[in-house]
Amino acid sequence: MEQGITTGELERIRMWRRFASNTGGVFGLVYMAILFVVAVLGYLITPDKTRFGNNMILQLANEPPGTTVTLLLVRKNQPIKDPTWWELILFGAPDKYNEVPIVDYRFEEDKIIVVPYRGEGGGIGEEEVYNIADVVYPLSPEFPEVFKRGDILQFVLVDYTPMTVPISILQNKVANEHIVERTFWLGTDRMGRDILTRLMLGTRISLSVGFVAVLVALLIGVTLGMISGYFGGKIDNIIMWLINVAWSIPTLLLVFALMMFLGKGLFQIFLAVGLTMWVDIARVVRGQVIQIREMPYIEAARVLGINTSKILRKHILPNLIGTIMVISASNFAAAIIIEAGLSFLGLGVQPPVPSWGTMIREHYGYIMSYNPYLAMVPGIAIMLTVLAFYQIGNALRDAFDVKMVS
Repeated sequence: MEQGITTGELERIRMWRRFASNTGGVFGLVYMAILFVVAVLGYLITPDKTRFGNNMILQLANEPPGTTVTLLLVRKNQPIKDPTWWELILFGAPDKYNEVPIVDYRFEEDKIIVVPYRGEGGGIGEEEVYNIADVVYPLSPEFPEVFKRGDILQFVLVDYTPMTVPISILQNKVANEHIVERTFWLGTDRMGRDILTRLMLGTRISLSVGFVAVLVALLIGVTLGMISGYFGGKIDNIIMWLINVAWSIPTLLLVFALMMFLGKGLFQIFLAVGLTMWVDIARVVRGQVIQIREMPYIEAARVLGINTSKILRKHILPNLIGTIMVISASNFAAAIIIEAGLSFLGLGVQPPVPSWGTMIREHYGYIMSYNPYLAMVPGIAIMLTVLAFYQIGNALRDAFDVKMVS
């Protein structure tokens, strides 16, 4: 052993080497790291930064992946405050513009005349005319008139600020800032929303449900399992009776019952899923504690008069970390599947909040038609995420197995 390295540190190094040698576990860890970054950054990196990625452009419904469209951004005539950096990450940006898909445009003094795009099957629509001042600025609903004085436009903003702007400046603003190209890398859904954006935002829901549900299950399962395994006797009988009752109820049936009692909503999903996943943890922890409590160092701690709470926290719980991590990885994957199933059935996350299960529900009818990818993309996301967690669980199991050769 190298000088300065303790036995515990050496064992942790060996465990990490065993984990790193597992290709599936490394894949799962890298994939989950990417999902975590996407979930944390959220609206900072999504193509559509509006809240929930719910910006609907009905003319672009069911566009195939890779579709590139030119959009005219027409400012909404209402006061809209720009979000702070923190608000943007958490809640997205307010929708400031009406986005008009176009195929061509031209200026005629204070007007912009556009040829609208009506979708792949809709072709090209009739020309539409917009005042360039109304495109760039939010005009007052009470005084919407724009007055032309030679080469200058005069109008009133929504906050009653009078404006006088040359036509040439407004034309440049429209051409440079309000006519943009957008590529929908995964296409659009039946409501013209960007699929990539909603898929990325859906990672927040899945990871949040998994994390909170596993945390709730750990708090209940580890506590009851340790108490049952350590004290035994009547306490063990009562807790085991409770575990067996919960075990006998099918998971989905129990989730449905809890959802009916708690109601619909994201917080209710956290509790419902967490309250159905503690049983496995409690059973495994109980079995481990029954073995550990007979170890000589536990007996020595009792003889020395160390209180029970400290024995459980300092001497028993650290020996359960490996087992808990393996079970948690499996439960995390199960929580994602349960949440997706609930959302698919309409009992989970409610629209317009993006969820992978909701995305499948909205488009499963397209599987046998010309747009099967609308339901397949979120399905593949669920599959890869669940696979990643199971691979991490398998790698952790091997890493904590002392029989493995380092």
